[in-house]
Amino acid sequence: MRYLTIVRHAKAGAPAPGESDFDRPLSGRGRRQCEELRHWANDARSLGAFGPTTALVSSAARTRETYRRAFEGTAFVSSVNFSDLIYNGRHDVTGEDLVSELAGIDLVSSSLLVVAHNPSVHELVDQLATEVPEILRHDGYPLGGAFVVELPDDQHIGLSRYRVVARYVPRGAA
Repeated sequence: MRYLTIVRHAKAGAPAPGESDFDRPLSGRGRRQCEELRHWANDARSLGAFGPTTALVSSAARTRETYRRAFEGTAFVSSVNFSDLIYNGRHDVTGEDLVSELAGIDLVSSSLLVVAHNPSVHELVDQLATEVPEILRHDGYPLGGAFVVELPDDQHIGLSRYRVVARYVPRGAA
């Protein structure tokens, strides 16, 4: 088996005057959420068990910073790809768009990681999960939250149904 880990970026700060949405950095709370994600990614009995991954990361500042603080330099990620196409601020990005971009980097030899934005990540879980986790149905996709789905190890990712096998939600993510 291999896996797809779906991460919503951690909490971003409010934009400074004249700053674009694309350039918003993480807040202090977001940086703390990344510390938790990094701890889990470095733990082979936790999130780290679902790597190594090939990562797809939105090129917005808050998603790049989430990736850098939570995953860069860990054994959880073997390679990373940044994409302007999965940033929601310029156009609507659907769950299907994320699957298409993931399929473009899917070598079928490793697990996958996507760090992106809501509502795209929520829609992705809705479209792929055999059963959507209760926290998503009732509370929405938590900031810095990571949900892991199980993928067949002999097929490219596609619009199929997969089992959610783990979730990691940092404290203060709501």
